[in-house]
Amino acid sequence: MLWACVLLPQLALDGVMRRRANADEPLALLSGTPQRRILQTVNQAARALGLKPGQSLTSAHAMVRDFATVEFDPAETERWHRLLAAWAYRFSSQVSLRYPRVLMMEVESSLGLFGPWPGFEARLRAELTALGFSHRIVVAPNPVAARMLANVHDGLAVTCRDSLRHVLEQMPVDRIGLDRETTTALTRMGLRHLSEVLALPRASLARRFPAQVMQHLDTLLGDRPLALEYYTPPDYFDVRIELNFDVESHQALLFPLKRLVSDLAMFLGGRDSGVQRFTLHLEHTEGPDTHVPVGLLSAERDAAMLFELARGRLEQIQVPSPVRSLRLHARDLPPFVPAHRELFEERPQQSLPWEQLRERLRARLGNESVNGMALRADHRPECAWQAQTEARVRLAPPKVPRPGWLLSQPSPLPEAGTRILAGPERIESGWWDGGDVRRDYYLIETRSGQRGWAYRSVGESGDLLLHGWFA
Repeated sequence: MLWACVLLPQLALDGVMRRRANADEPLALLSGTPQRRILQTVNQAARALGLKPGQSLTSAHAMVRDFATVEFDPAETERWHRLLAAWAYRFSSQVSLRYPRVLMMEVESSLGLFGPWPGFEARLRAELTALGFSHRIVVAPNPVAARMLANVHDGLAVTCRDSLRHVLEQMPVDRIGLDRETTTALTRMGLRHLSEVLALPRASLARRFPAQVMQHLDTLLGDRPLALEYYTPPDYFDVRIELNFDVESHQALLFPLKRLVSDLAMFLGGRDSGVQRFTLHLEHTEGPDTHVPVGLLSAERDAAMLFELARGRLEQIQVPSPVRSLRLHARDLPPFVPAHRELFEERPQQSLPWEQLRERLRARLGNESVNGMALRADHRPECAWQAQTEARVRLAPPKVPRPGWLLSQPSPLPEAGTRILAGPERIESGWWDGGDVRRDYYLIETRSGQRGWAYRSVGESGDLLLHGWFA
């Protein structure tokens, strides 16, 4: 097996930065006690001003007055960790969250689908960069080795155990995952690299150090298996964004909305599912939340399309009071079936697919303004169809031919030049609702070759009444 370690060195900071419109603004995450606030981590713009992690907030303000601060939230960081696990689930069914700020993925079984590792790795890096998360990626034959190698390497791919041992022997003892007390003891003994530790008699190491040290070394070298708990994606999506200030306009809500929808699309891709309806919750400073339902006729997961639909729904409502936070909740997540496409697409480049155009019209004009057609279980032609605004169970079409164009009112059909091809087909129905009909229908053809559907009432001998045309 081959395990990829995706190390996310600044997960908390990246999670905050991707929700802020101005990425160049100096930002620091704060932690510590109320009496002594310290900078947990800072972004690149803050580093350029001289700020650094571990610095007290007081000294930071003495150096720089104009920088933004956000409270470090471990629970929020854990939510980002699990959301990225849902992203990684697209590429491997064995994803582990054993280590903080790390995604462990078994990738050997995925190479047949995603291609050789260099191309696979490039795709992982491109998607993580697009999502806004810095990363380091290392591949090794066991998960512990991959995790420890990521401490000092990026882009390293070790594919066999013999090569793995050689690479691990060059690792400093303080970067292989040993506890601080053991690392200090080894350093005082003059042992700086793992090769020097492994050169010692095993029995001597076992007497000097706890059993956990030998177990860790065996697991690191692949001589001892490690049991991992694998990630399982949840059956719903529920993410909330706390806004930095009270928002009173739709325009200011679009940026956090786009981030939420992007996260939803990433989550859906990992589950290999789509979304058919979700709800936006606008949480106000005062009063109850505003709910904005978004429904689709079929399951979709394209981020751009979902954003356009949510935006259209959002712009139709009147925000009653300032919005403090935005939440997206989705539970209706059916399997996603991609639309059938032709090998040579004839659709003009600038035009929208029908599915996207349909949903955009529904979002802009309302559900009742865009209807489809569906069959109805009724023998009377004028009652055998109905308009529908949502996807329903489809009835099987009748086995006998029916015209595609039904006239709103039957009209007399002259007998001259018209010949009957088939019929009569008798339809007697509707006695229970006052719309009783008794008709004999004929398949007819005009002098020009056009085929139609005409009838006369049972027992009458007048002209045929044209009721519809065949395509």
